[in-house]
Amino acid sequence: MREVRRALLEADVNFQVVKDFITRVKERALGQEILASLTPAQQVIKIVHDELTQLMGGVQAKINLSSKPPTIVMLVGLHGSGKTTTAAKLANMLHRQGRQPLLVALDIYRPAAIKQLQVLGQQLNLPVFTGQPNQKPVNIASQAVEQAVKTGKDVLLFDTAGRLHIDDELMTELETIKTKVHPHEILLVVDAMTGQVAVNIAETFHRRLGLDGVILTKLDGDTRGGAALSVKTVTGCPIKFIGVGEKLDALEPFHPVRMADRILGMGDVLTLVEKAQATFDAEQVAKLNKKIRKAEFDLNDFLEQLREVKKLGPLQQIISLIPGLGNIKKLKELEIDDKELVYVEAVINSMTRWERQHSHEINGSRRRRIALGSGTTIQEVNRVIKQFEQTKKMMKQFVELEKGVKGKGKPVPGTLLPGKKGKSLF
Repeated sequence: MREVRRALLEADVNFQVVKDFITRVKERALGQEILASLTPAQQVIKIVHDELTQLMGGVQAKINLSSKPPTIVMLVGLHGSGKTTTAAKLANMLHRQGRQPLLVALDIYRPAAIKQLQVLGQQLNLPVFTGQPNQKPVNIASQAVEQAVKTGKDVLLFDTAGRLHIDDELMTELETIKTKVHPHEILLVVDAMTGQVAVNIAETFHRRLGLDGVILTKLDGDTRGGAALSVKTVTGCPIKFIGVGEKLDALEPFHPVRMADRILGMGDVLTLVEKAQATFDAEQVAKLNKKIRKAEFDLNDFLEQLREVKKLGPLQQIISLIPGLGNIKKLKELEIDDKELVYVEAVINSMTRWERQHSHEINGSRRRRIALGSGTTIQEVNRVIKQFEQTKKMMKQFVELEKGVKGKGKPVPGTLLPGKKGKSLF
């Protein structure tokens, strides 16, 4: 339980929330039967995982879309929490689902806030309603609703100005907008990096406005998302979305089970799979599979796969989603530089077509030319070729192993799965 407490505090969960949580887990764990397949420690972790999932809502919460359009969604929060970008990301997500969103700029206080929303709207090819100069936010909101009805927009996204939860005047302005337009959803946008401070913020906004949900931003940083647990516990409001990057498609539905995995450092393999499915082309994967089976995998294919991996996001983020790897101390301390992939790409691009297909025949003079052309050293060229040859060898072993398994279950020549005293498991 001490390790669990430490994991939660390191994940920036509020101290009081941790204290209550540990008490509940102890009550549930004491006297419980231990499953035959688990050790007592594993049983406790299972209870912790289940309790965490329940604390965060148990199931995925979605936006409540009105049966009579337009659905009005109001985004509120502190300065710099990412409301404007989140509004654009949410509009992008809804548009992909077949909705017709209208972005509404209600932040008349921050310089260039309206311009920022207009630029994001242009990037997504979505309309932005701004109102007249020197107009009050409540009047802009009313006109935006009329505009949405006229133009057939079915979702209105209000990007309100950032404000401190202790600023009574600006909080009253939000209450006035709520009374005037009756939003179907009021979502609090919280920066995950604020950690325990998020509790006080959420508490005040919920008391004044009656929140319907929370969007947690900047979860691609160092934090594991403990703020998610704290906010949900204090307000009782479900977390509906999480922001995991700067790009306009980096908004994901919130899954309590996956966040419980992430807080406990167990990775999030389902999110990784979904990212891969959205990124990789099924036809390309099939072609690659064919090449690997025929032992035709070359540096052109290697380069193509590196580019696909880059699309998934920062390498450190990908590693954190893989169960087990996120908790390895050496990997935590290791700063993985995504620029390394740029150097690998430069080395391969400096090769001729023949060299990419015959990497094992690249001699010393060719390596010198490749190093010169890519702006790297001969040692770096050697490292890229070695990495490729190791990848190719590993793929060959997997294919041979698969053939052996599908055959008569005999040992596969040249492959050895670790068993007792170095013997093959087959």
